[in-house]
Amino acid sequence: GVGMGMTAPVSITAFPAEDGSLQQKVKVSLRIPSQFQDNPPRPSDDSIKIEERQEMTIYSTQFGGYAKEADYVNYAAKLKSALGTEAVYRKDFYFCNGYDPPMKPYGRRNEVWFVKE
Repeated sequence: GVGMGMTAPVSITAFPAEDGSLQQKVKVSLRIPSQFQDNPPRPSDDSIKIEERQEMTIYSTQFGGYAKEADYVNYAAKLKSALGTEAVYRKDFYFCNGYDPPMKPYGRRNEVWFVKE
């Protein structure tokens, strides 16, 4: 019953298959605005969960445009290549983040995050 408006980024947890494509299982996360974080409203839909993300260190790459699944997969592959074999990070998932509303045509910001182990 409480409207909170949209926050950024919209973060999708992607679970890559062996070939780098994304599995159908994804988790979409929205940031709860600061004024609600100490006591967030309870969701009325049981499929919506409130989770607290632990502090993390990430490896990140940024790109523009209207991001599609193929773009996130492509930039995840580029980030993996750039990191080489020395960097240690979670391989079972990564985050796909979008920062802009759909009606923003230019200067869009998207990111892929790998979580450092």
